[in-house]
Amino acid sequence: MSSRAPAILVLEDGRVFRGEAYGSVGETFGEAVFSTGMTGYQETLTDPSYYGQVVAQTAPQIGNTGINDEDDESRRIWVAGYVVRDPSRITSNWRAKRGLEDELAAQGIVGICGVDTRALTRHLREVGAMRVGISSRSTDADTLLARVKASPEMAGANLVDAVTTAEPYTYEAVGDTRYTVAALDLGIKRNTPRRLAERGITTTVFPADSDAETLLAGNPDAVFLSNGPGDPATADHQVSVTRKLLQRRVPVFGICFGNQILGRALGLGTYKLKYGHRGINQPVLDRLTRKVEITAHNHGFALAPPKSGEFFETEFGRVQVSHVCLNDDVVEGLTCLDVPAYSVQYHPEAAGGPHDADYLFDRLTALIDNNEGAKADA
Repeated sequence: MSSRAPAILVLEDGRVFRGEAYGSVGETFGEAVFSTGMTGYQETLTDPSYYGQVVAQTAPQIGNTGINDEDDESRRIWVAGYVVRDPSRITSNWRAKRGLEDELAAQGIVGICGVDTRALTRHLREVGAMRVGISSRSTDADTLLARVKASPEMAGANLVDAVTTAEPYTYEAVGDTRYTVAALDLGIKRNTPRRLAERGITTTVFPADSDAETLLAGNPDAVFLSNGPGDPATADHQVSVTRKLLQRRVPVFGICFGNQILGRALGLGTYKLKYGHRGINQPVLDRLTRKVEITAHNHGFALAPPKSGEFFETEFGRVQVSHVCLNDDVVEGLTCLDVPAYSVQYHPEAAGGPHDADYLFDRLTALIDNNEGAKADA
């Protein structure tokens, strides 16, 4: 193995971790977060929801299966930086086309290895997610700390425009098209339209700044609000669009950032979690079925719970907090009872991760059918 340049990681509160360069040699800044996934690092790296974040993997060894050409969840790696304890010295998987570190270097992703990621994770759990810098150019901690403190914070960050598609595109249904969906791309993962396609849904993906008229121009059966990065308090345009969809009784399904947008459209606020939910092992209770799902998450913000508890009134009728995280009682989903809309905070497409929540895509087809039936009866 070739010798590595020394590298340093400095947190906003002054905590310092020293290691070696991993990926591209350079300097980077972002929000320090950790992901508890034991597999699926390629999907994590290419998830646009991680834009602006320096991700530390809690799994001790990363890179074993290399990188393939099938599992990317978007067109590029989005993380601002990458932190691993023990980079695998070999790549061993029949699908691998190249090594993980080579891919990080090719895409200019600055990382650090040889770090005690257990200590880093425990610190972030105790103190909270915060700004961080990684440098393999200079290992002077004081200089890097000053630059960390001058870097942008995640609270108040509008990042959706950086990750959305520039032009609309269509993902065709598998077999005959039963339904059509207009998806608002706030950082959509490729596995979402795949899951929809398996159910006979043709999805047209639109840029994040699209208005309601644009989304509805093709007379879709429903509108999907995708996952994405940044502070949902900045998404006023998307909230306004969602309110228009609710007024017109268009079926709406939102996940992650889309859940927060639907919640804001229904009158709920948002807040920043101490260290967020990131990984593929979060237990969530579905109050509609009373089942506990093991789910994939990536969010640092959450919806403020309604003061009235599980059910609350809005200008669009009654709404139920349909899902809740069993670790910390965070609102994990909403179901509107008088208009055709629902959402969840986690990622039911789960790439990588468990498929306990895959039924939510079936729930969308049922919602479309019920809405069509209601219109026929009207």
